[in-house]
Amino acid sequence: MKAILQIGFRALAIMALAVPANAGPFEDGVAATNRGDYATALLLLRPLAEQGNIWAQSNLGVMYAVGEGVPQDFVSAHMWFSLAATRGAKKAQENRDIAASKMTPGQIAEAQRMAREWMEKHQQP
Repeated sequence: MKAILQIGFRALAIMALAVPANAGPFEDGVAATNRGDYATALLLLRPLAEQGNIWAQSNLGVMYAVGEGVPQDFVSAHMWFSLAATRGAKKAQENRDIAASKMTPGQIAEAQRMAREWMEKHQQP
């Protein structure tokens, strides 16, 4: 089951490889993910996601969806995917829908509440 989820969600990280080769925290985080160093990826990507970087948010969603470096948590995955999707990340929208298909209505409502609170706190549209 985890392998099937990874196929759908991992496509986002592969897309991230198309980002210009300027080395920085995001690129280093993606590289860490690709080599299986999820602890480093989490340390690099979480601050960027908290700052509103939609690609970091999408990648955190993938990590939570498949349980890479964090416990598998579809509520958190849905929240991060929703934040990125709200600002135009189409793959995050698709991944949010995949995560939602694995969730109860109550879990989806919780993820939506978390995303709204995050946006209010960070004053994101």
